[in-house]
Amino acid sequence: MDRRELADFLRSRRERITPADVGLPTGPRRRTPGLRREEAAQLAFISTEYYTRLEQARGPHPSREVLVGIARALRLTDAERDHLHHLAGVPPGPPPGPSREVRQSILDLLHRLPQAAAIVVSAMHEVIAWNDLAAALMEDFSAVPRRDRNLVRRVFLGPHPEGRRLYGVSDADEFARRAAQDLRATAARYPDDPELTQLVAELLAGSEEFTGLWDSHDVATAPTFRKTFQHPSVGPVTVNCDVLDLSDRDQRVVIYTATPGSPSEGALRLLSVIGTQRMDTTP
Repeated sequence: MDRRELADFLRSRRERITPADVGLPTGPRRRTPGLRREEAAQLAFISTEYYTRLEQARGPHPSREVLVGIARALRLTDAERDHLHHLAGVPPGPPPGPSREVRQSILDLLHRLPQAAAIVVSAMHEVIAWNDLAAALMEDFSAVPRRDRNLVRRVFLGPHPEGRRLYGVSDADEFARRAAQDLRATAARYPDDPELTQLVAELLAGSEEFTGLWDSHDVATAPTFRKTFQHPSVGPVTVNCDVLDLSDRDQRVVIYTATPGSPSEGALRLLSVIGTQRMDTTP
């Protein structure tokens, strides 16, 4: 255990996080950059005294459970999580939950597809990256809370604006079935992830449809290669759907493209111009 390096690393990661990043009020008289030690300790579910001792290079050898809590509280990337474990003298185990960190090369790829709508989804079906055309076709993901970017929660619990389930997509019911099956497989891979456990509990409590699918214990999935979005501004948009698996991150890149020369291609071109603006004429 390298106590001094561990202390410096923890302090540097804590100071880069703002209270707003983790849903805490800023409050008056905040002189500490980033989070306070007591706030980091609270988010990690450990005592302030214990966390303070770690940052002062005089703490005891932390357990794997403590390190998992600290990594989640400080929003460490996968590489930072592994580094934390090595500094603490505890070899890193499998990731506690699905990764939300998207490689920069994948982010660059999304924005190099100007005629395709593309998103990246985590193993929990959370949209964690998107390009402008995807925002125009589906919704402006940057304008909604993170919990509402989860497509499983969205299809089973809503909201469904204007009665359009999951953006009015033609295979919404089929997606719901596959998503429930896929989520069961994900839960088996990450049995200790509290966010995933909470999501499943919320779905079981709020959706009889999900409960029935969950209780079937089915885990087989079948891809959908073509679907139609009912867009409120440009009408139906039929797209081909291709999925690229990112096995190292347990993520998927979903790419929607229209057949060249089709009306849907024209609709996508129009969406690329108007973006997330609505074309309603009603004031």
